Amino acid sequence: MKPNRPLEGVRVLEIASMIFGPLAGQYLGDMGADVIKLEPPEGDLTRAIGPRRTPRMGAFFLTSNRSKRSIVVDLKTAEGRDILHKLVSESDVLLHSMRTSAANRLGLDYASLSANNPRLIYCHVAGYGDEGLYGGRPAYDDIIQAASGLARLQTVVAGQPRFIPTIIADKISGLHAAWAIAMALMQRHQTGVGQQVDVAMFETMAAFNMMEHQWGYAFEPPMAGMGYEPVSSASRRPYKTLDGYMALLPYSDAHWKRFFELAGEPHIMQDERFSTFAARQKNFRHVWDEIERQVARKSNAEWLALLTPEDVPFSVVNSLEDLVNDPHLESVNFWDIREHPTEGALRIPRVPIQMSGADLHIDRLPPQLGQHTAEILKECGFEDSQIQTWIAEGGPCHPLIPST
Repeated sequence: MKPNRPLEGVRVLEIASMIFGPLAGQYLGDMGADVIKLEPPEGDLTRAIGPRRTPRMGAFFLTSNRSKRSIVVDLKTAEGRDILHKLVSESDVLLHSMRTSAANRLGLDYASLSANNPRLIYCHVAGYGDEGLYGGRPAYDDIIQAASGLARLQTVVAGQPRFIPTIIADKISGLHAAWAIAMALMQRHQTGVGQQVDVAMFETMAAFNMMEHQWGYAFEPPMAGMGYEPVSSASRRPYKTLDGYMALLPYSDAHWKRFFELAGEPHIMQDERFSTFAARQKNFRHVWDEIERQVARKSNAEWLALLTPEDVPFSVVNSLEDLVNDPHLESVNFWDIREHPTEGALRIPRVPIQMSGADLHIDRLPPQLGQHTAEILKECGFEDSQIQTWIAEGGPCHPLIPST
């Protein structure tokens, strides 16, 4: 019998849209939690984003909502709010991204919910938390990239502030929320009681960016300015080969010695700018200029043949499309082609970590809007006749599926 996954037996009620909250829910679902995604009749907004084969099953939704069940509940109705509170009372975790004022109007404040369910882990995710000068401000990924200093860091290479072309604030914050919930569950195992967890994107990304860039401000008073120059320099970029680009980062003395040997110029290692780690750190621009000169003399294939047997860190510069057929990803069965009951064949990346004591398989494909409504309501003790009426006659559990 295969071992259980770490969160097997944990029920998570997710009331969140877009990426931050849903991605946290997906991480928990991948670890075995029973994640119930409560959606309004029109569904999560991401259902309408990206290419799709059927209405409300856009690519954006498919890549951030596997490992979940979907229930439609109209929280504007009294019956819908009753269903909501029944679901909360039977959940281990409530994960929501609603504004606090809206949550309070629905009776979803932690004080009220924990009185009835003292073991509840209550996780509120938001761009800005409720406390502080910016408390309650609306925010999405671009806003947080700007506020956290991340967009400004691109000035050195772009000439002006730019957004990183991935929703990194949502993704990093989603990881933090999943991690925080897992830790709260661990503490509940020790104490028997739940707690409120708040994860704000602004604080999360401010801490994330400061790891290397706090630099002289790690001391009080500051010993130097902010910014780890080697990683924010315009010189830090992929190197052009004869026919493409590659990343190369010799680090230890042994790496550098071997690289210059492979390049056919071992004498360069005698240059005092390259001979020691401290010297290379001080003269990093000269170092990178020398790598650029050496790399430009050969093709990708030539460097691949030379470096693959060696212990020198390198990679060719892949496109996103290259990852679909990357030989390493193929060798570890990274991509899983699964047949969805309504969407046909889907390409799904496997859970990117491995645990010797757990089988981290994906057993739930992204759900259709309200796909599990009847199933979940029945688990909560509602009568079949009432469930069918709600679903069929435009009640609180009736999905609205547009034609496009």
